[in-house]
Amino acid sequence: MKLVTLAVRFVLLVSLIPLRADEEHQHFTSTEKLGTVSFPTSCSASVQKPFERGVALLHSFWYDEADKQFKQVEESDPKCAMVYWGQAMSLYHQLWSRPDAGDLKRGWNLLQKARAIGTRTQRERDYIEALSAFYRKYGKVDHEKRATAYAQAMEKVSQKYPEDGEAAVFYALSLLASAPDHDTTLENPKKAIAILNKLFEQEPEHPGVAHYLIHAADNPQLAELGLPAARRYAEVAPASPHAVHMPSHIFTRLGLWQDDIQSNLKSVEVSRQHSGMRLGADKVHSMDFLEYAYLQTGQNSKAMEMMKGVADVQDMEKSFSGYLNYARAHFPAMYALETHDWKNAEALAPPAGAEPYNQAITYWARAIAAGHLRDAAAARDAIAHYEAMVEATRKGKEAHIAKYMDTGRDEARAWLAFAEGKNEEALRLLRPAADRQDAEGKGEVELPAREMLADMLLEMGRPEQALAEYEKSLKTDPKRFNGLYGAAQAAESAHDSKKAKLYYAQLLKNCESGERPELTRAKTLLAKQ
Repeated sequence: MKLVTLAVRFVLLVSLIPLRADEEHQHFTSTEKLGTVSFPTSCSASVQKPFERGVALLHSFWYDEADKQFKQVEESDPKCAMVYWGQAMSLYHQLWSRPDAGDLKRGWNLLQKARAIGTRTQRERDYIEALSAFYRKYGKVDHEKRATAYAQAMEKVSQKYPEDGEAAVFYALSLLASAPDHDTTLENPKKAIAILNKLFEQEPEHPGVAHYLIHAADNPQLAELGLPAARRYAEVAPASPHAVHMPSHIFTRLGLWQDDIQSNLKSVEVSRQHSGMRLGADKVHSMDFLEYAYLQTGQNSKAMEMMKGVADVQDMEKSFSGYLNYARAHFPAMYALETHDWKNAEALAPPAGAEPYNQAITYWARAIAAGHLRDAAAARDAIAHYEAMVEATRKGKEAHIAKYMDTGRDEARAWLAFAEGKNEEALRLLRPAADRQDAEGKGEVELPAREMLADMLLEMGRPEQALAEYEKSLKTDPKRFNGLYGAAQAAESAHDSKKAKLYYAQLLKNCESGERPELTRAKTLLAKQ
């Protein structure tokens, strides 16, 4: 994962590159609204606007279209060294995926070509050298170190050219891409937010500023800071499906379900207006958020439409097949778990031919369901398969993914202990997973481990403790259907009628179009109080 009526440009070091007045602001065409970008180059004047279009596409993560745009500029001005920088940037999907060996080699060769051609300005050479820090020694130095090297290089570029807003924007993005795993300080996102907030005031039409602010704040602890950008980004670049979708990351974090739904419905519509495999991935991503939002508003039938819809999606090109396999595993797992359809969840089968880490989603769901059903044998079987998928991932081409599977493993093991009647062991396994999520954040459309902890306590007959955990979970994942309903149930069992009424009322407010049977019970119980 917007008509630009007023251009607010960055003040660049125009002494380096003389610009004609009519080229200082790049709005793009009236029918293709991608935002406002000013990135002067020493290339021929005729390719300045097309080049800036490519940069705008980069800022909305429309990488394949950006690559095409920079290649078109290359055809018009093959001596423009910066087009090779642009193509190399199109291969580095900083917050999505890691370039494979072929893309890394191509990126390095492109930058070597840019060097060989040469530039007329030191600023352009600095941009090329900064990106070279990522591609250099790609076969010998690991991804994390190269990402950090690029961020450090972009920091120097932004310091050297303090009036070059693009340098600051790309530096902020590099901070997010090089943030350490399992970082509880959120130092890099906070630093990026500080940089981008200043630019947001100066450049409200810049696509990268709003976009990266949303990504920087895409954490329960920081989500409120991203709301102004979320309200803005879809108006800045409405031609980009990702731009139209991206605000829903913040809406989901804050439990703004109707905004979330509208954002993703619009994104799906924009995707339909275009063609290409990449946009198929955009559509599936939006459907993922739609299913989650529909589940939180009790609209099971619409959530099921998303689940059935992704099952019917035609296979996408190889570079996005993994994401489709994720969706085919995740959609039915979430639907079954969120609706507490434990029997169907326990019977789920992983997508045929899916990667081990995507198959693991199914086994994780089966373990949770088996725990609720007190089916220890089924839980053990699911965990054995999950562990096998973790090991296969460690030995595969994307071994780095294995380290993100620990929470799912701990959750599955906790539900096995619960199924075996080992209550204290179950809590001992699940509580640290919840604490980690609180400290580090969790995926937008994932089940909160702390809500699972509350569910477990409620089933153990400890409503007061369960209520405390539900309330803590609702602070990081507000207005979740099962969080509110669970809190109401726990309060009711703890004889706290005031809180029970509060949570039932909030649930009904969120679910005016809901159809889940829990809503009928909530209305009945609320009427009695």
